[in-house]
Amino acid sequence: MSKVKRLITVFTLLIAFFSFNTRAFAQVDSLAAADSTSAHGEHAAQAGHGAEEKKFNIGQFALHHVADSHTWHVIGDTYIGLPVILYTSAGIVTFNSSEFKHDDDARVVVEKDGQRFVKMHEKIYYASETANEHGQYVALDESHHAQNERPLDFSITKNVCTLLLSVVIMLWVFLSVAKAYKTRKGKSPKGLQSWLEPIILFVRDDIAKPNLGHKYERFMPYLLTVFFFIWFNNMLGLVPFLPGGANLTGNIAVTMILAIATFLLTIFNGNKYYWKHIFLPDVPKWMYVVMVPVEVVGIFTKPIALMIRLFANITAGHILVLSLVCLVFVFNSLYIAPVSIAFAVFIGAIELLVAFIQAFIFTILSALFIGMAIEEHH
Repeated sequence: MSKVKRLITVFTLLIAFFSFNTRAFAQVDSLAAADSTSAHGEHAAQAGHGAEEKKFNIGQFALHHVADSHTWHVIGDTYIGLPVILYTSAGIVTFNSSEFKHDDDARVVVEKDGQRFVKMHEKIYYASETANEHGQYVALDESHHAQNERPLDFSITKNVCTLLLSVVIMLWVFLSVAKAYKTRKGKSPKGLQSWLEPIILFVRDDIAKPNLGHKYERFMPYLLTVFFFIWFNNMLGLVPFLPGGANLTGNIAVTMILAIATFLLTIFNGNKYYWKHIFLPDVPKWMYVVMVPVEVVGIFTKPIALMIRLFANITAGHILVLSLVCLVFVFNSLYIAPVSIAFAVFIGAIELLVAFIQAFIFTILSALFIGMAIEEHH
């Protein structure tokens, strides 16, 4: 146990250390640059406006970090450009996101196939013919949101790359384990097989069997896939350097697809007793007016709860760690660093546990909902 504790401590220290990347300073520089380009009016108002803009925006930095991106940050000013695939009125347009030169304020225009594009807040828009007073090739509303039209974006973003990477890792891991079971039939597990077998048995004995009964084998492939997919990507999200750092399981679109999969398995495997309980519950008929709508709504609230729970917990953990690390820049003092790092390391250690717990909760609730649908009448 002492070795495990030391490993957790070292890993969380690495998380805290690598969280101090130059993107924090890059944001301060970009704010300063934006201030210099938008300086208008009297000198006193100009100085006050500049002082306000130069303050480190911890909320903007944290939300930018957990959001999806068209580039993959490596270290310092080194980025990996990812493929941009746009469906426009003139057909499909492709190019590398590095052509935006890491601009995210709609100041760099990319011309492809007779069309002009800019990127603002990780969204790609059709560029305006002329720049506005801030040097941006978009029209802004009162809330400083871009009003330009957008092409359909099918780009290979950082989250998509992480998704494909996790699929490759899972295929390699489980094909290797399956091969080991065939070649070492009747022998004790060895290597990677010995690491994963206790977890597989945990999913079978503590999640599938108690909730699904004798029909558990039918749903084991789905439960194992969901559990390891969420767990692997939760752990990848805690790695602050390539190939980690993406907030895949904190993306509500990903958690929505996982929840829809559980929802479809539930309704398509529901037996007659399940549907009878919803539309003809064992209550006086005059209560059907209340009970039937409640039960129907419950069909949809269960997957919605699955979707929001995973998304909110993972995203909140990333934002909390980032916020604690960024306290150094907020107070603009190194004296706050020991306190900031101590809390960030503590939360980082908890995140290692949360990564497993959230995979467990999503899987056991999925098994519970499916089990309710296939339960035999007694």
